[in-house]
Amino acid sequence: MGHGGNVIEELVTDHREVEELFGRIEALPPGHKDRKLYADQATMELVRHSVAEEAYLYPAVREHLPGGDVLADREIDDHSRAERTMKDLEGCDVGDPEFDRLIGMLMIEVRSHITDEEANLFPKLRAACPAAALDDLGDKVRMAKKTAPTRPHPSAPDTPPANKLLAPGVGMVDRLRDALSGRGKRD
Repeated sequence: MGHGGNVIEELVTDHREVEELFGRIEALPPGHKDRKLYADQATMELVRHSVAEEAYLYPAVREHLPGGDVLADREIDDHSRAERTMKDLEGCDVGDPEFDRLIGMLMIEVRSHITDEEANLFPKLRAACPAAALDDLGDKVRMAKKTAPTRPHPSAPDTPPANKLLAPGVGMVDRLRDALSGRGKRD
């Protein structure tokens, strides 16, 4: 899928990519090895997406929207729940019945979060934030995703400035681990 545009367009593209991976998981029978491949790919995308939102989108929500602190905190709580689920899923073999329970739980959590963002948060932000600021945020989110971690780190900071300082280093380590292990790639 094509990336680009303002922050909302960028994040909606991410949402569609994750939904496509979820659909691939759902289309396969339990225990099929590709379910783990697609789950790893979805986790990688979700972690990068969440890190970028926490670094740039949610600070903008706090700044531009009435009640922005409450909205941003709720979104970050959603991310924390999903990240704990992804961490549990990471250590689970595709043949383990726990894998199916966890991937199902992750899909429910993420789909609920996506629906809420697209129906509530994004329209409010589009109405309150100047177009140039949304474009600038889109560029920042794309840059953040390039260096963001690819594995869940539930105990890592999720608000600026600590998250912006630590994410690139953790991301570099995650990418090295992924390259060495072949995580997220076909055999």
